[in-house]
Amino acid sequence: MLNTQTIEEISAKIREMLAKTPAADLEKNLQALLRSIFTKLDLVSREEFDVQTQVLQRARAQLEALEQRLAELEARKKK
Repeated sequence: MLNTQTIEEISAKIREMLAKTPAADLEKNLQALLRSIFTKLDLVSREEFDVQTQVLQRARAQLEALEQRLAELEARKKK
């Protein structure tokens, strides 16, 4: 049975061999292509999305508080 060191050596040799083949260039080119496509799609990161969600939640809470205050002021004015 193969031990961990032997498996690691084989894995390192495979990575080394792949780095010297066109496959490494293909991977880099594919990553660049995908980055370009995602940039054109105008996507945002999950972190940006979460931050904007929190901003929206605060804005909604403030709007609800202002609507309630306005309703109270209008009710006082009618009395």
